[in-house]
Amino acid sequence: MISKRAALFWALILVIVTAFGTFVAANTVAISLGNKVVIAKDDFETVKSLEKLLSLKEYIKGYYVEGAEDNKLIEGAIKGMFESLGDPYSVYMTKDEFKNFNESTKGSYGGIGVIVTRSEDGYVTVVAPIEDTPGEKAGLKTNDRIIKVDDKDIIGIDLEAAVTLMKGKKGTQVVLTVMREDVREPQEFKITREEIILKTVKSNMMENDIGYIRISMFDEDTGSEFKKALNALTAQNMKGLVIDLRQNPGGFIDQCVAVADELLDEGLVVYTEDKAKKRDDYKSKKGKTDVPFVVLIDEGSASASEIVSGAVKDRKAGLLIGTKSFGKGLVQSIEQLKDGSGMKLTTQKYYTPNGISINKVGIQPDIEVKPMEPRGDEKPEDVKDVQLERAIEELMNQMK
Repeated sequence: MISKRAALFWALILVIVTAFGTFVAANTVAISLGNKVVIAKDDFETVKSLEKLLSLKEYIKGYYVEGAEDNKLIEGAIKGMFESLGDPYSVYMTKDEFKNFNESTKGSYGGIGVIVTRSEDGYVTVVAPIEDTPGEKAGLKTNDRIIKVDDKDIIGIDLEAAVTLMKGKKGTQVVLTVMREDVREPQEFKITREEIILKTVKSNMMENDIGYIRISMFDEDTGSEFKKALNALTAQNMKGLVIDLRQNPGGFIDQCVAVADELLDEGLVVYTEDKAKKRDDYKSKKGKTDVPFVVLIDEGSASASEIVSGAVKDRKAGLLIGTKSFGKGLVQSIEQLKDGSGMKLTTQKYYTPNGISINKVGIQPDIEVKPMEPRGDEKPEDVKDVQLERAIEELMNQMK
């Protein structure tokens, strides 16, 4: 028998989780008849499922041999609701997990500097290591599957919980056990955590007046930092430009649009559509750089970096050189709840100017150039960058 107090408690939880108050008010029709309420049939089915959830929760509390706390059961139920979507990018985060998530997009934090996602088969998978971080220096690569953090098995674990395990105080060590494509046995990587300071744009002038701008990810300052770098190179009489988006896992959509605005004349950069097919257009303004440019991409170029690449390719503004990109064409809304917890929910798909969805497909470069791999005792930094060399070659031809 369910008590009225318990039923009221779980009804409030349902409102908070599924509707945040206003949604329920807008979508539920209820008529009061004395001490009874008549509701729509669909809403009645929701109430029935809630009764099932509450009954199971009480059964667990009554019989689970180790005992169970209300709060943990509720948090688990909410997490399970998001996991049932089968979308690795939609996730509920506890207060601590949400705090850690926010740290990874601004400021600095203690960790190894690796962007990860959860693959469809439950593995925590590397999208890309952030440049000049312990993860990159240790040799982690795109599509590496992390199966253990220290001695803890993380296959099937909540993504943000796995990220929390990898973070920690500067100077402490973490051991990752990784499965890599074409490598039979798991590999161990002993990595010393550092303070990860997010500096996303680097630039320099190369030979023959060719500028080089590297964007490692799109955080909240990337657009303005890219513009500064571009202006500085232009002041040095730049005649051609390489924009390096390799191993760039993405970031904020407004920031990648700001970068595209410097490269493209007036027109569409990207558009998004939600469940109701409501479309939002993101456009570049009139005026652009007047030098030829090449964009470098690879399998670690994801999300926001694919928006820039897709716009450049569709509008034939520059050349894409490298290998096929990662293939993430989804947009998440991020919300913080009153208790400090939060969520990411995929609410839109994005499309290139030609109406192409690249999700799980990626973007093919105009010129495919595969990278050279280290041989023997060769260090990665000593390997010839054939992709960059081809970009310079193409720019030299255009400049002539």
